[in-house]
Amino acid sequence: MKKKIISFFKKNSHSSFKSKEIAKRLKLSTDEEIVSLKHFLYQLYEENFLTRNGKRYKLNQNPSAGKIIGELQISPGGFGFVISKDKRIGDIFIASRNISTAFHGDVVEVVLFAKRKGKNIEGQIVDVISRKRQSIVGTLCKSHVSYFVKPLEPEIHRDIYVDGENLKQAKEGDKVVVGNILWDTSLLNPEGEIIEVIGKSGSRDTEVASIAHEFNLPYKFSNKALEEAKIISDDFSEEELKDRIDFRNKTVFTIDPEDAKDFDDALSIEELDNGNYQIGIHIADVSHYVLLNTSLDKEALTRGNSVYLVGGVIPMLPESLSNNICSLVPNKDRLTFSVIVEMTQRGKVENYQIKKTIINSKRRFTYEEVQEIIEKKEGDYENEISLLNKLAQVLRKKRFREGGIEFSTPEIKFKLDENNLPIAIYRKEAKLSNMLVEEFMLLANKICATHFSTLKHKQSDPFIYRIHDLPDSEKIIEFSKFVKSLGYSFDPVSSKNTKQFHSLMIQIKGKEEEALINELAIRSMAKAIYSTKNIGHFGLGFKHYTHFTSPIRRYADLVVHRILFHYLSGNGKSIISPKKLDEISDHISATERSAIEAERASIKMKQIEYLENHIGEIFHAVISGVTYFGLFVKILDILAEGLVRVRDLEGDFYVYDEKNYSLIGKRTKKRYRLGDKVWVKLVRVDQEKSELDFIITEI
Repeated sequence: MKKKIISFFKKNSHSSFKSKEIAKRLKLSTDEEIVSLKHFLYQLYEENFLTRNGKRYKLNQNPSAGKIIGELQISPGGFGFVISKDKRIGDIFIASRNISTAFHGDVVEVVLFAKRKGKNIEGQIVDVISRKRQSIVGTLCKSHVSYFVKPLEPEIHRDIYVDGENLKQAKEGDKVVVGNILWDTSLLNPEGEIIEVIGKSGSRDTEVASIAHEFNLPYKFSNKALEEAKIISDDFSEEELKDRIDFRNKTVFTIDPEDAKDFDDALSIEELDNGNYQIGIHIADVSHYVLLNTSLDKEALTRGNSVYLVGGVIPMLPESLSNNICSLVPNKDRLTFSVIVEMTQRGKVENYQIKKTIINSKRRFTYEEVQEIIEKKEGDYENEISLLNKLAQVLRKKRFREGGIEFSTPEIKFKLDENNLPIAIYRKEAKLSNMLVEEFMLLANKICATHFSTLKHKQSDPFIYRIHDLPDSEKIIEFSKFVKSLGYSFDPVSSKNTKQFHSLMIQIKGKEEEALINELAIRSMAKAIYSTKNIGHFGLGFKHYTHFTSPIRRYADLVVHRILFHYLSGNGKSIISPKKLDEISDHISATERSAIEAERASIKMKQIEYLENHIGEIFHAVISGVTYFGLFVKILDILAEGLVRVRDLEGDFYVYDEKNYSLIGKRTKKRYRLGDKVWVKLVRVDQEKSELDFIITEI
């Protein structure tokens, strides 16, 4: 809707319109569309994109007039960009000397310099409107007689001075949280006080706590929540079971990663007399135990999701629930909420039920064990696993045929020693066992969202959907230029058709540049978020989609369970107001982004720890980024990324060619392009700054 409005005013830049006139021109008719239109008109007015006179809106012809407010993002090179709320101004370049007393992520006010021909918009920060963080995590260091905290985040570009009287018994080398930060002049470093000593660097608990602080993730449960969890029992009465379908005598099992402790989902399958199959997708019934508006519920909402770090986890629910009472552990009766599907051999859903159930898992499988059973055609429950695998492949092919995109996002796994140090890094491969589970979880999520849409009698009935918008046209044009430079075909005009993405993913499958192109394709797309307004899921090609299958680790799924059960029980009025559900959707979308950033930081920390012992070694890499100051390179087997500085490119003076994603030698015309494969030698590891430096070498 927002994109439609922006496009409309750009085409009608000299006229003003009432909302009714815009609705008519855009052919909007439903109440939901009109409400959405008015919401985004006001938002664009707030963002300075539109002006308003009474009820009439008009394109703002002078958007840079007055204050320019935006968020500062500081690059590893020390300079920054302010991302303006006004989309027409674009990003404002801020030289390091003009950053003043702002930190990465702060909301700031900017004054623009006069634009010079061929130069980006440039400005100077004149005020910090609000700080992103009230405290900063770092390592306590000592220099002669003074102490300072070196921030863990490389984007926090200044060390923080700490008076010796404000150490709170912290010792040199400890991970600490520094707060009460004062920074009045850029001529001096900021000053602060130690407000918490996290612990000695390197320990598992210290690492988890420091990342939690860094990304503002709550990791300690309140006493009230722990008390509530303590009195919850896994015993249940016959009364509680009377309306549940009993699967305890059926063959039900879980399939999870080897190191998993919380088991959200289980599967069952049996052949019916008519030749079809009944598949049970059984999900932990967390909503039975975690009741709305309890302390447990409020803390789960605050967290939004579990955060999985290397060697540790910050759970959404206390361990007594997440790893035991709610978890579908083997040989224990467990309460579940199930999607029970009747399916033909060709993957057609003939019928389904969404019902509360009780199961008793007969086996806890790892992905590796199931993969071995699939390949060798022998082992526990081989018949059930083979049938599920066969149907999963049918569903997978059907999904891609109908518009789903097969992204291949490589992941890595660490082997840690007893001191929590990485001794090996492996690339995870998505095998048939992973795909088996994925397809049935996607099916359950799709069925639940579709079913709710058929239950709705009023537009105001709220629900949480998992949505994925169409790609941004400008980013897609850039992406198409890049893939064409590597010799692949991609038409940006047809990018709204998912089949073109799918075709590209097939072309690059197994190629060395597969990971990079996948990553850039995902970056060019909108991010999947939670919303009460359903626009479908572009990447999956689904008209209706939600999250139902992981309520132990995602609050979205817990809410969806509550709403679905409420309506399935024949209750009319919604249990959560539309406004509250909108707030929840925005909040859990934000906590998901924080979790992703924290997980990436944890991975990067362990990659750097691992590579500290490999200085001087040569690695095969791909150029993953090109800037005027050097080349970012990503090691192909362990996916660690570092920098080849332009000053270390020998034999020539290299010039940055922005349009062609290249550095080009002035004399030799030698070219280093985004996507090129190179051999690199690791020459420097800086754990404090999270930096890896490489040089290009021959093998």
